[in-house]
Amino acid sequence: MKAMILAAGKGERMRPLTLTTPKPLLEAGGAPLIVHHIRKLRAAGFSELVINHAWLGEQIEQALGNGEAYDVTIDYSREGKPLETAGGIIQALPLLAEKNLGGNSGWFAVINGDIWHDFDLATLEPPASGKARLVLTDNPAHHPHGDFALNADGRVTSDGEPRLTYTGISLLHRSLFDGLTPGARKLAPILREAIARGEVTGLHHRGQWMDIGTPERLAALNQRLTQPQQP
Repeated sequence: MKAMILAAGKGERMRPLTLTTPKPLLEAGGAPLIVHHIRKLRAAGFSELVINHAWLGEQIEQALGNGEAYDVTIDYSREGKPLETAGGIIQALPLLAEKNLGGNSGWFAVINGDIWHDFDLATLEPPASGKARLVLTDNPAHHPHGDFALNADGRVTSDGEPRLTYTGISLLHRSLFDGLTPGARKLAPILREAIARGEVTGLHHRGQWMDIGTPERLAALNQRLTQPQQP
């Protein structure tokens, strides 16, 4: 199974840091954010990665190359302008999953490039049915109302309690995007339509997770990763 790291955003909330450096290359704990993702994916058994980019994307390719330094292979999906989450995935589909093959061949993992987590990616397995499997977590202070609810049977719903926050980590099936034309498009509306059809399951991650969307959160992550660990 392949994995895609979404890395095409401009990082406008990160300015001025992202005026000359793409957000995935901002560092915390002595390594770029995207390198933390690559290392965790490799440790979980993902060796074939796809990275999309737009803003200052050539810097990402120069920094990561073909992935050999991290014991992975990297394909790049180059966007002339950011295509949003779903648009970027749709463009990259030929690199991610082949059509009309049996088994788990249509599944691939997707991770937002601007998060940090300690979720065990090796536990991500395709569900018996459906088109998406989302990793959800407890709501952070900056997003108190969450995104979705998770039923006892593992089904994700748009309504219900308790509310949880989508981590930006998921398994998606190629068929989720059937019939959608290329172009800029967000993933959230597609997920909500699939949720309404009962096609989305989820996992509750109770460990650490951060949305690294501002310079303050980047600094907080750097402090977390560099301070001595308490016994």
